[in-house]
Amino acid sequence: MWLVPPPEMNCGTSMIDRQDTGKAKKAQLSALTIGAIGVVFGDIGTSPLYAFREALNQTATGGIGAAEIQGVLSLMIWALILVVTVKYVAFLMRADNNGEGGVLSLMALAKRATGGSRSVIALGAIGAALFYGDAIITPALSVLSAVEGLRTLPGLDTALSERSIMNIALAILVGLFAIQSRGTAKVSRLFGPVCAIWFVTIGGLGLIHLFDEPAILLAFNPSLGVNFLLQHGVTGLFVLGAVFLTVTGAEALTADMGHFGRLPIRLGWFLLVFPSLVLNYLGQGAFALAELRAAKAAGQSFANADWFFLMAQEDFRPWVVIIATLATIIASQAVITGAYSLTQQAISLGLLPRLKILQTSEEHFGQIYVPVINWLLLAGVAVLIVQFRTSTSMAAAYGIAVTGTMVATTCLAFVVLWKLWNWRLWYAAAFIAPFLLLDLFFFGANILRVVEGGWVPLVIAAIIAALIQIWVKGKAFLANQAHRDSIAMTDLAKALSARPPRRVEGTAVFLTSEPDVAPVALLHNLKHNRILHSRNIVLTVRTVTRPRVDENDRIAVSPIDENFSRVDITYGYMEVADVPSDLYRTGKVPSDRGGTSFFVGRNMLSPSHDVGMPFWQDLIFIFLHRNASDPTVYYNIPINRVIEMGSRVEV
Repeated sequence: MWLVPPPEMNCGTSMIDRQDTGKAKKAQLSALTIGAIGVVFGDIGTSPLYAFREALNQTATGGIGAAEIQGVLSLMIWALILVVTVKYVAFLMRADNNGEGGVLSLMALAKRATGGSRSVIALGAIGAALFYGDAIITPALSVLSAVEGLRTLPGLDTALSERSIMNIALAILVGLFAIQSRGTAKVSRLFGPVCAIWFVTIGGLGLIHLFDEPAILLAFNPSLGVNFLLQHGVTGLFVLGAVFLTVTGAEALTADMGHFGRLPIRLGWFLLVFPSLVLNYLGQGAFALAELRAAKAAGQSFANADWFFLMAQEDFRPWVVIIATLATIIASQAVITGAYSLTQQAISLGLLPRLKILQTSEEHFGQIYVPVINWLLLAGVAVLIVQFRTSTSMAAAYGIAVTGTMVATTCLAFVVLWKLWNWRLWYAAAFIAPFLLLDLFFFGANILRVVEGGWVPLVIAAIIAALIQIWVKGKAFLANQAHRDSIAMTDLAKALSARPPRRVEGTAVFLTSEPDVAPVALLHNLKHNRILHSRNIVLTVRTVTRPRVDENDRIAVSPIDENFSRVDITYGYMEVADVPSDLYRTGKVPSDRGGTSFFVGRNMLSPSHDVGMPFWQDLIFIFLHRNASDPTVYYNIPINRVIEMGSRVEV
């Protein structure tokens, strides 16, 4: 009799189990990597449509030669290496908040480390505001640049007018925004495969033309880019601003970490996306060099062109236009859903008023839809297309929003290194300085293009940042007012125990943000109705700076006295609140749903010249307050169980 299995039997069984487990993990990793290719890299993956063309176009006034083509290409390749590979993939993806990334996740980490520093909140607000500018420009620019490829098809170069191109792009984008309310869970399964085909296509096009002028490989020498900047002065800075189009979309690498994880994103970048992008840019450069030599040999002038589409043979070009259009639609979809996710985070972190958020999929928790944001984005996209008309005109507006967000992200990363990871100040500063200088260099280059259209994202960001500032300031004023006129909950409980009012059956839940203070709705209920329920719960719903909260830590119950209990429900900033389900599911709170009433304090606000904020800010804050989503709807509380009480407050 064996007390333990023989070695060969034990090894054979465990080997099978390990093989099955290994296959399952590989299949999951492959699926996540394909998914990341479709969602994370959509924006940066469509940059070849316009980045090289626009960067080279900035050199046209001084004449385009081989040095200009190779210099521009060198800058683009090293931008991909330094900004995306080194800064985001190697460094910022490590600075995650329980797996979540992005500017607001970094803000949450830095806020936790500094105890809620105003400068940290301001950086997060600026980064978020600039992201909305990016979210408006990306769909307009990418889809328009893809549709413009129709002009490179034989017979359509003169048949399609500028207005026709605009109308086609607008029709595609209106359709895209119109279907958002139905959810994209089913269609999103195609995003990864379609984008994988896209990257293989652009890499193949570049590889074919790489042999036109193998000398283009010299672009890997960074000295060519540096010499180009030194020799071209101010023009070089304008070119650098256009070169930045190469790395737009890099923020998505960290923003979508919570959906896919670090490893799938890194695998997608190194195995497919980065090689395909570099090959395509090299191919465009080699093609342009070949055309330059041909033009010189024929004694003709060399003109900048739509190099991306012209690389494809005429028979193959319609397919490239179709796959490019699909890729830009997917890139736009990724930015749109990113705006929804950012809005949800901003609301949870207290930067924006509550907005109506809808779940569009029962299986996929992250599939949400924010109607107000959706239609505002569509309006902004439509205005941009009508105003700028071509992707070339619009490209100048693109870089400022992205570089501004990157500067904010880098500054927040410094705070995380210093305050949260406890690096020495000088060490953290020395580590961050090269990244910050690079971001500021690109930001300065893009600022030069403000007159050409760069003012658009700045105006959008300024408006959103102002709204955030007014909302945060107004909320703080109301909280101070409520605290100043408040009664301690323990004092009220003792007074009611000494002289109890008339009791009624059932459970009363009083929502409050200050659990140590008697809720306004409770005071009004006692004052006007002169009753007290048999069970009374002072409920506080909190959002913490973690993306998600473990179910075991979701709810905490503590008795105040025989009449009152205090309940705290905690959510992460990436979670959708469902207060009734969490309140009753634990069993710590009586589950008599039919006998439970939710009391909510709702004050009527009026502007004042004498107290609070400036009068014009009062008007904006009151507008935001009145149009915010009902808290009971936001917390999924049944409307027929809600009682609202409050008073008039001057702000």
